[in-house]
Amino acid sequence: AGRSEPRPPRAPPGPSCPPAPGPAAAARTLRAGAAMQEPLLGAEGPDYDTFPEKSSPSPGERTRGGAPQNRRVFLATFAAVLGNLSFGYALVYTSPVIPALEHSLDPDLILTKTQASWFGSVFTLGAAAGGLSAMVLNDLLGRKLSIMFSAVPSAAGYALMAGAHGFWMLLLGRTLTGFAGGLTAACIPVYVSEIATPGVRGALGATPQLMAVFGSLFLYALGLLLPWRWLAVAGEGPVLVMVLLLSFMPNSPRFLLSRGRDAEALRALAWLRGTDTDIRWEFEQIQDNVRRQSTHMSWAEARSPHMYRPILIALLMRFLQQLMGITPILVYLQPIFESTAVLLPPKDDAAIVGAVRLFSVLIAALTMDLAGRKVLLFVSATIMFAANLTLGLYVHFGPKPLTPNSTVGLESVPLGGTEQPLATPSSYLTLVPLVATMLFITGYAMGWGPITWLLMSEILPLQARGVASGLCVLVSWLTAFALTKSFLLVVNAFGLHVPFFFFAAVCLASLVFTGCCVPETKGRSLEQIESFFRTGRRSFLH
Repeated sequence: AGRSEPRPPRAPPGPSCPPAPGPAAAARTLRAGAAMQEPLLGAEGPDYDTFPEKSSPSPGERTRGGAPQNRRVFLATFAAVLGNLSFGYALVYTSPVIPALEHSLDPDLILTKTQASWFGSVFTLGAAAGGLSAMVLNDLLGRKLSIMFSAVPSAAGYALMAGAHGFWMLLLGRTLTGFAGGLTAACIPVYVSEIATPGVRGALGATPQLMAVFGSLFLYALGLLLPWRWLAVAGEGPVLVMVLLLSFMPNSPRFLLSRGRDAEALRALAWLRGTDTDIRWEFEQIQDNVRRQSTHMSWAEARSPHMYRPILIALLMRFLQQLMGITPILVYLQPIFESTAVLLPPKDDAAIVGAVRLFSVLIAALTMDLAGRKVLLFVSATIMFAANLTLGLYVHFGPKPLTPNSTVGLESVPLGGTEQPLATPSSYLTLVPLVATMLFITGYAMGWGPITWLLMSEILPLQARGVASGLCVLVSWLTAFALTKSFLLVVNAFGLHVPFFFFAAVCLASLVFTGCCVPETKGRSLEQIESFFRTGRRSFLH
């Protein structure tokens, strides 16, 4: 009888009531409930995070929580992309070596035009084989072990070239380093995209291309100082450091979950995100996605639009990327400069282009998550079109070098049957090849170079990611081989201007392809991207 009447259930508790949650806790509860009801693809706004550690943190909280969270991801990424540094180094190894071998004192190592063509292009055949093996190794060994395995053929290839006493040793060494490059090209982007958070995945997605560019610049710089055999010896260093660092890094949590190693996947994710981060939501999201795709892709599933559309987009992007001419231009960069009238020594020109390429990729890494992927692809293709057109016009109508100093006979007669004026060393017109090449490299490195790798790892469905990434690399390097092998043949038959005009036409085609087929993935998780291809919801693209 002495008890007071209880409060009505609908009346809110007073502020002095102990059991009542505080305002911050109540807000978190309401926001968490709303987030659980909101579909992933329906979320809008630049600050959207698929796996928030806490609801709507302030900018200061984000900075304090994000730094340690991403620091370990950065470390693991750096360890992996050392393989790309070795790849970039090996790709342009022929640029200073072909001229040196043409004047070799060893008759067994003097290169003819045909041998120089094979020495430059066989790397791409090895890379195609590496991409093919990645279709199996990526899902059999996992991303990390596949990257580490690439050190075996890479080290063997550099050793063969360093001690070469015949042309066959050069070819075999070049093929082995190409195989390692193709394997890492398929595995590293997938590994990086699977360990990164959505907020930094764009920047980290540019690091494979960034390190490949740094490797090329490293080669160009050493080429000014070291003989060609010691260049091969120096290539062993990044490979050994990569294996050492990767030994302490975790495997991809998505791969571990796909193999039923849930406890190991949880430990890997906890290490990558930091001990103070709540990883439950992210782990459950990945776990659900992996569970839905726990079986291998069948032919019936491969015919489904949500499977073949992203794979086809990735394949066409890699195909167009190579048709723009990046590989033959990098492989024959110094001989190209020696076949045109240039103001500076060809070796210096090649090193300058390497430095510009590195700077351009840094720009792409910083702007990829701000400007978006498609905007950079548009800008990139436009710049490359202008550069290729300029190079073609200069070679066709511009001055010729005073002496035929081409090391591989890129051109031996005046183009088009007309006598172009001879250039004097002080003519500023002879800066055009260097400036146009720098422009081409800038355009490629800020868009179609890194973004193609990033989009491949982002849009491929998890169920087919290992196989499809290997297939993309296979197509890419088979195309690169065809271009690199035929480049010298076309130049000798029709002139150096013809390939550049062809590359310019491909750049125009890539603008149409980007506008029609490429989705914008900025700020989206891998699960969101995959869900878009399943549902086709246009709101994802806005």
